[in-house]
Amino acid sequence: MEITDIRIRKVSAEGKLKAYVTVTFDDSFVVHNVKIIEGDNGVFIAMPSRKTKNGEYKDVAHPINTGFRTLLQDRILEEYNGMAPGEMTNTEDS
Repeated sequence: MEITDIRIRKVSAEGKLKAYVTVTFDDSFVVHNVKIIEGDNGVFIAMPSRKTKNGEYKDVAHPINTGFRTLLQDRILEEYNGMAPGEMTNTEDS
């Protein structure tokens, strides 16, 4: 499975949420609302989630192994770190 498109929309408000990301895989499957969060040890990605009846948040889509999660996070953060302030971006692998 290849990441074929990454679109990042930075958030201008103050806080830990820095951007929303849309990721396309194999030009065939898209995941919206991946978040870039500023944590105590730097930025990281958080997968899209929904709130359950008991108030917990559960991911609605997520990698099932550490290797792919690392690859996904590295690609997204590489793109995010290369952006100018206020810029929106998208990349497409050829």
